[in-house]
Amino acid sequence: MKTVDQLLEESRKLLPGRPSPQQTLKEIAAGAFVVDIRGDEQQRRDGLIPGTTIIRRNVLEWRCDPDSVWRHKKVTNHELRIILVCDEGYQSSLAAANLQLMGMTKATDMAGGFQQWKSEGLAIAPYGGGLKLKEAIAGWWQRLVPASLRYALQKKRQGDQ
Repeated sequence: MKTVDQLLEESRKLLPGRPSPQQTLKEIAAGAFVVDIRGDEQQRRDGLIPGTTIIRRNVLEWRCDPDSVWRHKKVTNHELRIILVCDEGYQSSLAAANLQLMGMTKATDMAGGFQQWKSEGLAIAPYGGGLKLKEAIAGWWQRLVPASLRYALQKKRQGDQ
């Protein structure tokens, strides 16, 4: 049996370095796919890092698998640079290790999480300020349409193309 601290240590050994907030800012500018996995309440309370994409932790692996019908449109191959952000840099390390196990060889997380970003005085965007209609509809679709129906519709749509 392992403790959570042992699990965290093992997870971080799988990661190809953990960028600081300053390094993450540069990676955002260079086109890295930076994903905020914090809960909605934390994002509403504290705001968002500009240039990040929100993907809820409970669907992260499906959205970050290039072979999944549920993948995010930016996830097209296993070599994509993905940097996960959580509140303090613990949950994101565990999640990034899962992505590594899935073959996402450049997946990692930002050291210190959002709280470190905030403490360094880097830019923060208000929650919901940049939400586009398409993203709002996608959120509604995820909440109200059962997964089995979404999957069947996705398969049908792929067959029609």
